[in-house]
Amino acid sequence: MNFQGLQAKYRRLFQESTAWKLLRADNAPIILAFIADLFSDESEVPFGRARVALDAELERCRELGIWETETTGAAYLNQWIRSGWLREMDDKLTKTDASEVALRFCQGLDQRSTGTTASHLRIVQEAVRDFAVAVSPNADERIALLEQRKSELQREIDALNAGVVTQLSEVQQRERIREIYQLASVLTGDFRRVEDEIRELDQAVRVQMIEGGSKRGDLLLSVMEKEMLLAETDAGSAFEGFFQLLCDQNRSTEFKDQLRSILNRPVSAQLTQQQHQFLSRLMRELSHESERVFHIRRRTEESLRAYIESGAALENRAVDKLLHQLERLAIDLKEAGTEPKTSTSLSLPVGPIQMSSPDNMRLRMPDEKLNTSGVEEQTNSRIPNALMLDCLDTVKVKEIAMLTRDTLLKHGPMTIASIAARHPLTSGLEELVAYLRVARSVGATTLNDKEKVAFLDKQGVRLEATIPKFLLTADLFPDSIEEMAL
Repeated sequence: MNFQGLQAKYRRLFQESTAWKLLRADNAPIILAFIADLFSDESEVPFGRARVALDAELERCRELGIWETETTGAAYLNQWIRSGWLREMDDKLTKTDASEVALRFCQGLDQRSTGTTASHLRIVQEAVRDFAVAVSPNADERIALLEQRKSELQREIDALNAGVVTQLSEVQQRERIREIYQLASVLTGDFRRVEDEIRELDQAVRVQMIEGGSKRGDLLLSVMEKEMLLAETDAGSAFEGFFQLLCDQNRSTEFKDQLRSILNRPVSAQLTQQQHQFLSRLMRELSHESERVFHIRRRTEESLRAYIESGAALENRAVDKLLHQLERLAIDLKEAGTEPKTSTSLSLPVGPIQMSSPDNMRLRMPDEKLNTSGVEEQTNSRIPNALMLDCLDTVKVKEIAMLTRDTLLKHGPMTIASIAARHPLTSGLEELVAYLRVARSVGATTLNDKEKVAFLDKQGVRLEATIPKFLLTADLFPDSIEEMAL
């Protein structure tokens, strides 16, 4: 690409890129610092807490004389949401892909590392070797590459059996563990991009419905085609690949154990407290992010389905047509030199106008006095009856949580139906609800389909219920069950 082409490309990015707009905002240092601090411990923050935190920071800046305006924190948050730097859903704030890119750029300026390090070269060499094996159509060439890797591993095994243990130097250890953090820190960016693409899909379908005269069947087909394309994008395929790894019990367990082993070694002192905390809860954070993507995709599908079935697109198209007609008539009158107060016989099909006043409101009469003449006073009994004792025999949710965690530690990731198959439900619907409460409390991943659970009530009657399908893993549970909000 020549100079003119690159100049046009960068000019377009300069004008359209949300991340670039954030970096060149007047108060970019304050905005980036607040976003980084607000989401340092969690990926979702209630809007109210963010507003209070921003008001406190702005007041402190006013006292120091570095902030002059009296604009409230809520106004700034709404402005940042409109600018695409934050996203609000269900009264909770999250970062967008644009803010992730801007923060990563700033962190790269402060934490620059040499681009020719041995760690980078090793990662590139391993990636090239694995890719060469994967894309080679020649079976003999694949076998030769795999045999070469096998011989390298065998030499290392022979050296260990001979008592030769090669240790990495402190510089190499520091370099590699920081490289692990850098690679892990960009994982959440894929989820932000998937969220943006889902919302762009929603917007594109709605615009297509309003501007065109497509039928409902054609629109549903368009939605399904766009969803298939979404899964084939870089962000979508990254998410699908991650979810497959999450469901792989051996890979996820191995990854979690190895990560815990690294963080328990002295080399973890090379990480900051924030980096150490991020890696220690990486699997839980990724599970939470995947659950959020599923939630957004499910809400988008439900919203589009309701929008299509309600016929709101036809109403919007009729309103747009009516406004266009009104604008055309106004332009014609202006071009004809008609005075604004001139009476005309023009009319628009807007329907009858209904007017009312508070005098037309009918007030409700207060309820009549309750008749208690037939009520007899009875003395409370000090001896509980059998019905009361039966009601007190409830399911203990914390015990259900402990049983679930122990089962997951022993057998790996499972759904509620799989757990119920190993530990049959005998206390009826209340016990099933307890499992659902545990899944919601730990933030288990919600899958797109549903599952059926068979159980017995307290009278021994066999029942069957259809529930959402949750994927539970042991790493979602805290170290102490008492910390769970049940």
